[in-house]
Amino acid sequence: MAESTTQQRPLRGWDKPELDLSNAQWQSSSRGLGDVQIAFVEGFIAMRNSGSPESPSLIFTPAEWGAFVSGAREGEFDLT
Repeated sequence: MAESTTQQRPLRGWDKPELDLSNAQWQSSSRGLGDVQIAFVEGFIAMRNSGSPESPSLIFTPAEWGAFVSGAREGEFDLT
């Protein structure tokens, strides 16, 4: 019997797992500002609008989250 040579491929785009967020521990900004909450679930980062918690959450891989946070710190998303 041949051994499996299946390799895991990186997740891309919408190719993310369906996470059960019903028991997620949502965290707000340490300053209490804004409407964004995040939760760390099964190795992923979920982000939602606290004003509409029933709306779909965005799901990030750790690499995507790191890029997002770095961009935010560098002002990439600031309004001009």
